[in-house]
Amino acid sequence: MSLKALDYESLNENVKNCQYAVRGELYLRASELQKEGKKIIFTNVGNPHALGQKPLTFPRQVVALCQAPFLLDNPNIGMIFPADAIARAKHYLSLTSGGLGAYSDSRGLPGVRKEVAEFIERRDGYPSDPELIFLTDGASKGVMQILNCIIRNQKDGILVPVPQYPLYSATISLLGGTLVPYYLEETDNWGLDVNNLRQSVAQARSQGITVRAMVIINPGNPTGQCLSEANLREILRFCCDERLVLLGDEVYQQNIYQDERPFISSKKVLMDMGTPISKEVQLISFHTVSKGYWGECGQRGGYFEMTNIPPRTVEEIYKVASIALSPNVSAQIFMGLMVSPPKPGDISYDQFVRESKGILESLRRRARIMTDGFNSCKNVVCNFTEGAMYSFPQIKLPSKAIQAAKQAGKVPDVFYCLKLLEATGISTVPGSGFGQKEGVFHLRTTILPAEEEMPEIMDSFKKFNDEFMSQYGDNFGYSRM
Repeated sequence: MSLKALDYESLNENVKNCQYAVRGELYLRASELQKEGKKIIFTNVGNPHALGQKPLTFPRQVVALCQAPFLLDNPNIGMIFPADAIARAKHYLSLTSGGLGAYSDSRGLPGVRKEVAEFIERRDGYPSDPELIFLTDGASKGVMQILNCIIRNQKDGILVPVPQYPLYSATISLLGGTLVPYYLEETDNWGLDVNNLRQSVAQARSQGITVRAMVIINPGNPTGQCLSEANLREILRFCCDERLVLLGDEVYQQNIYQDERPFISSKKVLMDMGTPISKEVQLISFHTVSKGYWGECGQRGGYFEMTNIPPRTVEEIYKVASIALSPNVSAQIFMGLMVSPPKPGDISYDQFVRESKGILESLRRRARIMTDGFNSCKNVVCNFTEGAMYSFPQIKLPSKAIQAAKQAGKVPDVFYCLKLLEATGISTVPGSGFGQKEGVFHLRTTILPAEEEMPEIMDSFKKFNDEFMSQYGDNFGYSRM
């Protein structure tokens, strides 16, 4: 009997080979337990509002008025909404061709792209061209668009940090390319060694792989490190020497929890380096409204900026973007508001600063609570979360636990995380979903649960871990690998 096109056996193999651990086995089991009535703490995905973070007032007011413009005709509107929110809503509606229900240009509204360019110029001190900025449905869609343009066949390789965010491994697999891993060094606070990059490229080329691009995630996901300016310079020189496109995933640039290593954009460092390198390296930078102190994941707003990309290539990327007609228009408004928030003197400024500062200060405290909590546990070691939204502790699994996992048909850190989920309701992601060195095991959890719930969550984790290590323990001390 012949197969039909959508029978599983006849599906595109790239689809079947594509894996996305953040919504994988652990998440599915957590969803089942939730349906059975168990309280689940979903720390598997960076989804701030789902874990209780309140939305910022001003952007929601502006978008509410844009979604319901008839409210602007109400003579009493000034009694409900502040004047600056009303003015901004009118401004954004004037940029559209028929309100939020009308398609925009496939690159996004020109007026919002201009605001993004002005934000980049303020941040970096160098000009930004709105014509080289595309607004997207979240940063992920932008990453997928660009990788689709770069990957031609399975012999095309993309350098990706390991551990990595599974968006990259999944998309590269889906597009039929090859992921070329370069390992971050955990004992050096997840640092990047350019010698490892050279080795990865040399090994890939020996296997007939053409390495075409390199991904950096700064601040890191899942590892939480911030790249130094010196590290970024090394990376840019490497990309120049090897003629690689640099894909700069910078979606966590507002999420910084220490003062020693602030966020510096790849573009700023590239421009600071001057010619010829500042004119040579092809760079695509990504940002989003989903992270930072905004956390507007469900709105799906993002952008990418292109540097040193030839005009004919930009035209081809525009053509690909045009297939989807238009990015989400309300998300474009959120992006405009993120890059152009209330200014000193505006009616809403004080409240906006109070809300955003409160979120960031709480995240900084939560990062410390979680790191200290993990480091107080037997056979667990965790680097401090310098930035982003995650902790990525290493779990030294006893040999008995590894053997039990094999007998259960599970990867060892999946086995541990499933046991954790069943015992505590804490839904995490096993480190194997992000990639890790052989014989080393981790889990990723967000630092997003409410601050007042953090001590109880960490106590619950510690109790589980103590019992797990007692049940499977080898009675050895911890040594980091």
